Amino acid sequence: MASRGLMLLLTAQLLLCLGGADAEQETGTVIPAESRPCVDCHAFEFMQRALLDLKKTAFNLDARTETLVLRAEKRALCDCMPSSLH
Repeated sequence: MASRGLMLLLTAQLLLCLGGADAEQETGTVIPAESRPCVDCHAFEFMQRALLDLKKTAFNLDARTETLVLRAEKRALCDCMPSSLH
């Protein structure tokens, strides 16, 4: 759940950045299309790698959280049982 929210936030931020770039070009000088693809492509690749890294991190945090919750539940169950049944 947290990873989806993070992905949505980063996607929205990327769209805002791209939208802001268009607004700047309309008011200033126009950059020829021939000079933009490399910069745009590199920026996209960077954002794609960053999103993948965040997705991996979120997955690892989710897995770690699940492990800790299971461990806490097991501990709580074991605390409820008499020591002779362990």
